Formats: sequence, structure tokens, C-alpha cells
Amino acid sequence: MLEITPIPAFEDNYIWALINRDAGTAVVVDPGDASPVEAFLTKERLTLSGILITHHHGDHVGGVAALRANRDIPVFGPANEAIDLLTHRVGDGDCHMLPGEFSCSFSVIDVPGHTAGHIAYLVEDHLFCGDTLFVMGCGRLFEGTPAQLHASLQRIASLPATTQLFCAHEYTLSNLKFALTVEPSNEALQRRAFAVTETRASGLPTVPTTVAEELETNPYLRCHSSEILASAERFAGSPLATEVDVFAALRRWKNEFR
Repeated sequence: MLEITPIPAFEDNYIWALINRDAGTAVVVDPGDASPVEAFLTKERLTLSGILITHHHGDHVGGVAALRANRDIPVFGPANEAIDLLTHRVGDGDCHMLPGEFSCSFSVIDVPGHTAGHIAYLVEDHLFCGDTLFVMGCGRLFEGTPAQLHASLQRIASLPATTQLFCAHEYTLSNLKFALTVEPSNEALQRRAFAVTETRASGLPTVPTTVAEELETNPYLRCHSSEILASAERFAGSPLATEVDVFAALRRWKNEFR
């Protein structure tokens, strides 16, 4: 059975470890720092069998060189981004077996917006989505357009409701504060606020989330909401004609939200 464990890194990153206990192997997703990965592998007595990369930012790729220094392992990453040390450049629809005697495969989904070539990895009903979607949030627009990121989020939202979403940062409390500001009467959001606040107070991760939970509480997936439309229009100071316009206003608002 596939086991998935977060390896905390930096201040708020999660490096995800996919573990095959029977074979004693692990694949890691977005290892921005090699040190916590090496410590985890030693503690759990696991052999690193592969690396998956979602995009080129340093806090996602910074540990790849050190992890490969004495290992001949595959490194999968986005075909449309310039990332050193990739052995397999992959894009939308590609499918590969997880390296390390896993019995499951992964498929690739293009999700541009945060960066131009950002991808996500679907392993069974688990999606490793990097910085595209966060719990009740989404990534900043560094290279893509609002229309691109909105479409990427809609693509994630179209997955089965039970799909688990593994993002790469613990931004939940900040995102919760913003979500409550733009849609304060959302009862599902109010209920979730209590749960995630208790989770973080206990020092536990709020990730993974699910498609179903995000459809109920993530403002970037709820641009159709009349309350969110009204909030976004107040921020923008003008009418917003489309859901992409609403999304773009929300993302600009969050950039300056405190």
C-alpha cells in the first residue's frame, strides 16, 4: 500500500515522500533541501528511488543535486521549464511507473500559471500539485496569466471529489483569513475554520485537502459565488464581467492582504 508522509523544510514547505515499505524505497516530490530528506531516509531506513519536480523555483529543486550526487536515480520534471539534472522531461498526459518497485503509476497534468511550465502528478487518487493550489488558496502569478491559473485550478477541481490534494506549503491559516474576508457567510468555511485552527494549534499539517473541501471553501474555486463577486467588485472598484476577472481581482487582493 502506498504511504505518503510530509517532510517539513524551510519555514513552511512540505517535501512529500511516497513510500513503498515492502521494498524499502521512497520517491520524493519537490526536494528544495536535501538535508531533511537525507535525515528522513536514514531514520526510516529507506532508499531514495526517484524524484518528482513540479516547477523550477529554488525551494522545490534546491536539493536535487545533492540527493543525486551518489545516486543513479530518475528525476522527473516539467518539459517546458529549464531545470538542471532532470532525466525525464514530462508533460500533460504522460504516464510512468513510480520508480522503486511501486505497483502504481503516475500521470502528468499541465497546470501553468504560478510558473509557465508548472505540472502536477496524479498517483492513484492523490494529486501532488506543488504551488498551483493550496488549502483554501492558490499560488501567486509569477509567469502565467490569470486565465491560465484559473483554468489550471478548474482542471484540478474537475477531478473526483475524493481526490486528495498535496500542496507544497503550509499557508492554510493565512488563506483562511482571506477566505473569510471575501465570503464571510459561507457556513462550510466557518466550520472548516475551527477544524484547521485546532489542527495547526496542535502542530499538525492541514495538508492534504480534498477536491470536495476546496470546492466548498476555496475562494479561487468559487468565483461564481454572488458574495465573492460582490467582495471582488468592491476591491476592484468596478464591475467584473467574467469569473476570470473575479479570479484576477481576488489574486491581486490577496497579494496585498494582511
